[in-house]
Amino acid sequence: MNFAGISNFRFITVTTLSLFLLLLLFAIDSTDASIHVYDRDPFREVGNAYLVSGGSEGLAASRTATPLPRHSSSVTANDGRSFIRFQNITFRRTEASAAKYSKTERRTGLVQVVIFEAADRDNIGGSPYGGQRSICCTPDLAKVEGCKQGEVIRIPSARDPNWHVTVNVYFRGKSLTAQLKTTEAYISKMGMYNLFFISCDPNLKGMTLTGQTSWKNPDGYLPGRMAPLKKFYVIMAIAYALLCIAWFSQYVKFWDDVLQLQHCISAVVAIGFFEMILWYFDYSYFNNTGIRPVALTTWVVTVGAVRRTISRLLILCVSMGYGVVRPTLGGLTTKVMLIGVTYFLSTELLNITENVGTISDIAGRARVILVLPNALLDAFLIMWIFTSLSKTLTQLQAKRSSVKLDTYRKFSNALLITVILSVVWIVYEVYFKATDPFNERWQSAWIIASFWDILAFALLCVICYLWTPSQSSQRYAYSEEKDEDSDEETEALNSGIPKGDISLVKQERREKNGQNTDEFDLDEDDDDAEGKRE
Repeated sequence: MNFAGISNFRFITVTTLSLFLLLLLFAIDSTDASIHVYDRDPFREVGNAYLVSGGSEGLAASRTATPLPRHSSSVTANDGRSFIRFQNITFRRTEASAAKYSKTERRTGLVQVVIFEAADRDNIGGSPYGGQRSICCTPDLAKVEGCKQGEVIRIPSARDPNWHVTVNVYFRGKSLTAQLKTTEAYISKMGMYNLFFISCDPNLKGMTLTGQTSWKNPDGYLPGRMAPLKKFYVIMAIAYALLCIAWFSQYVKFWDDVLQLQHCISAVVAIGFFEMILWYFDYSYFNNTGIRPVALTTWVVTVGAVRRTISRLLILCVSMGYGVVRPTLGGLTTKVMLIGVTYFLSTELLNITENVGTISDIAGRARVILVLPNALLDAFLIMWIFTSLSKTLTQLQAKRSSVKLDTYRKFSNALLITVILSVVWIVYEVYFKATDPFNERWQSAWIIASFWDILAFALLCVICYLWTPSQSSQRYAYSEEKDEDSDEETEALNSGIPKGDISLVKQERREKNGQNTDEFDLDEDDDDAEGKRE
């Protein structure tokens, strides 16, 4: 719809600039890491080995060639060095295991700390005579692979003979614990690195692990797949700020004529801007400390759930014609509120589980349990939205409300494109994750999550463009446009013609129509006269 005072150029400029800035993110090349804490984690039996997974992160090479001194505590988040640091790593075995040895024995149990790239995962373990793959060296494998019996089978990387990194930690005498002193493993090349604590000694069954590892890259402690999102939310905050300037300048200018619908749009725009700022601070804190801020992350996911809920309810209400075709939702208000509360609770639970206090992805089964209700609610909302939109379009066609009908057609086209893009992206996301089980494409994984924020922002820009506040908002919203005169009046109002001059416009059009009619009648009379002569 064409409101008087709409600044089309302003919105086109804002949208174009925002999307251009977002495209710049594809050139981002930064990788960070995180801190993993182990609190009496038990070693689980896998094949002929006992192991604990210490983490898996994408890491980049250091930007400086100067190594850190051992036991250094002067590390900053942005010192340009990249490493995996082991801090207070303690292995505790059972009393029954320690009782099998005497106090004088030097080495009474071995635990190996192994770091390797995901690309070299096949170099860990071996398979004698084509049988089941083993992690630990057996007598048969010692003959075939040349490994040392009782230790992890390790084949040096073809790309870097200095990898894998292996550190041996021994129990001594009857001691219940063995400790790994604070030390660092420096990263010389970019890759997806995996850490495992492994024991091949069956006497160490029931052992536990305590301590932490700091995975740090040149810029901080963010996990590699999350690091680009810090810059992404800066760009998104700028995009929302530009949208806020464009929208609220019109919103304040025509405050007296603002519709209830436009108040809801204002709330979505403001909440979206606030959410992007909170995400940036959340990632900045995480990057500087290596610890996910529980309170701040809870706030940001709650604000995000509120924004997504209001956005979906806004689209649903617009599809029903609220604020444009009908002044209230009538008996549908309770149903709309109920689906809104349900969707908020589902989204909040999913977001808190995925983000608050966690670094690694949650287990697949647990995620499906949380994602499924949210996906079903989204599907239900989409069906309801398109059903309501179809009824609204039919109603506008019956009323011959040409201007409103044109607006709703544009809105329905934008909504249809959004749904198609969503389905295509979901298929791509499934393909991306299915073809990358070891997260080797971690550098581009951030795009999967950021796409949804970009799509939501683009649709919000369309809604803001179609329903921008203007001086004729109130008259436009509740005008019926049933006859020719109301169409002319609405067109004149949208063209900026003063209300007092509308009658002059009508009179001019009638005079032109009358003149054309007279000419047509004269031609008809001439034809009749010629027929009579014949």
